[in-house]
Formats: sequence, structure tokens, C-alpha cells
Amino acid sequence: MRANTLIMIVLAGVFGVLAVVLANIWLASQRNAMARTDDVPRDTVVVAAVPLKFGDMLSEDKLREIAWPAGAVPAGAFKTTKEALAGEGTRQALQAIGTNEPVLATKITGPGQRATLSAVLGEGMKAVSIRVNDVLGVAGFVFPGDRVDILLTRTVRGDDGADRSFVDVLLQSMKVLAVDQVADVNNDNPTVVKSVTLEASTKDAQKLTLAAGAGQLSLALRQAAASKGETTERVTLSDLTGETPEDVAKRQAELDKKAAAEAAAAEERKRADDKIAGLTQAVEKVGSRLDELGKVKPAPAVVSTPEVREVVKEVVKYVQPEPPKTVSVGVFRGVKLDTYDVPRQP
Repeated sequence: MRANTLIMIVLAGVFGVLAVVLANIWLASQRNAMARTDDVPRDTVVVAAVPLKFGDMLSEDKLREIAWPAGAVPAGAFKTTKEALAGEGTRQALQAIGTNEPVLATKITGPGQRATLSAVLGEGMKAVSIRVNDVLGVAGFVFPGDRVDILLTRTVRGDDGADRSFVDVLLQSMKVLAVDQVADVNNDNPTVVKSVTLEASTKDAQKLTLAAGAGQLSLALRQAAASKGETTERVTLSDLTGETPEDVAKRQAELDKKAAAEAAAAEERKRADDKIAGLTQAVEKVGSRLDELGKVKPAPAVVSTPEVREVVKEVVKYVQPEPPKTVSVGVFRGVKLDTYDVPRQP
């Protein structure tokens, strides 16, 4: 037999013995752990025998008792089914309870109490509803039990007369109690809703009510595990366009120039209005004066004796002029004209 083969056989035997020893040690430790567990004091806890959803009535066939370590019983748990169903009237589930999940007092109603939002509200909390649509309501992907941030979009007019729009984060990590009139957290079908009911403190409820009339509210769905708030800041139109301070200053200068021109035009209109008002007052005074003069009676006319004047009659007489004593006579001598004055014959 070759040496290598002998060495391999010896190593295989050693590893086999080592594996058996380790297995025995592990089995012994498991037996000891089970023995220690059997020594732990036991108690019973009522759990759901079938899945329960919001509004389901509790009954004996939907509950069962299981063993539970006495030192690890959840707060608000029931030890027996009889204790869970004690009291006059039935009890209903306020939220989804899975199979073998402990039934706690905070997850079910009191005896005879209906499964309503008032039973789900925490101590000192209020339920307030806001109006949403298919866009503002995150396209219907908000369900009871989710947490959302409330965004407020407003447009205000500045001192220069220009409108400025901006968005603020009004409230953070608000718990959704119901969408429309559905408060079942098991409902996971996206639905376009018209309203969302939120759990809020009294002050937050006042803010939501006031903001509903001051601008437009919209929802931002938060991550399921992100319940803490975060630092936020106001977003304006300049954040969308990426304007530089020089652009903002230039636009502000244009707005100031426009405002100055509007102020000058307003002053000119005022002066024109003042002139028109002055003319109107002058016309009214003249009219009043004419009315006063119209009311005055005229003085009686005095008839005077006509003045007698001497009439001078002028007579024009035509006198025949005397005829001239000489007459001019012209005689042509060839091409020459000679003129002679001769006595006029009677």
C-alpha cells in the first residue's frame, strides 16, 4: 500500500471521530436548553385563530388560547377567550389582526362598541378631513394606516403688486385614518378618492382647517418606517427656474420701473381728475348763479316821449354842361397825322 493512501485513510478516520463528538455535544446542549425552557413559567394568551380585518366581530371560533412565557406577555393581552369576550355586547376589530397574532385591547373595541374612527383615535387626538383629487391624493395610493406630509401651495401679492407662488410643508408624518369613508387597513386596492381623514392634534386640526381656505393642500406619501420629521424650507418659482441673484435683481429692477411708471400714470390721472372736478364745480356755480338770476323779477319798463327832430330835405338838380368852344380835327398827310383846333359851329 502506498504511503499517500495510508495517510488519507488515517485523516478520514480522525475527521469522522471529530464529527461524531461535535454532534453529540450539540445534541446535549439542545437537550439542556429544552430542559431549561420547560422550567420557565408558562401563561396563556388569546390570539386570532383566523385573519381578522377592520370591523370583524369577535367570537369563540375566531379566537384561541396558546401557551406564552409568563414574563413576556404583551401589554393589553387577554389570558382567556372568555375574558376577551366579556361584557355586554360584541366586540369588533379596529385593525387587521393576523393568524396567531395576540389580540390586544388596543386592537379591538370595548363591549358593545362599534368599530368607528372615534375608537381608533389616540388619546387627545382628533380626526380631520381634507379634500383631495387624483393628483393631490398621490393617485389613490394612500391607504388607511399610511403616513403623509401635508403640502400647502399659496399665491400672495407682494408690495410691488406682483404675485408670488410658493410651497410650504405644513405638517409632517400625519397618520391616515380613512380614505373617503373606508377605514379598513386591509384595503390595498388603489382608488381615486375625494377626501382623506387624518389623525391630528387640536392645533394641527386648526392649521389644516385654516390652510384649506388659504391655498391648495396636497399629500406626499412617506416611507412606512420614516416617522420622524425633517428640516424643510420654502420652495418658490425661482427654485424651479434656477435664477441667479443677478437675474432676480434685474427682474426686481424691471418691476420697480414698472411700479414707478404706474405711480406716475396714477398721479397724472389724479391731476386730470382734479381739473375735471374743478371745472365741474365752476359749471355748477355758474348754473346756480343762472338759477338765482332766473328767480329775480325784471323791473317795469318806462315809456319815454319820443324826441321831435327837424327833417331836412335835400334836392339834387341836374345841370346840362356847356359844349366845348373848339373841336380837334386830324388830317393825314401821307403817313403823318396833323391835328388842328377849329371853332365849333353852332
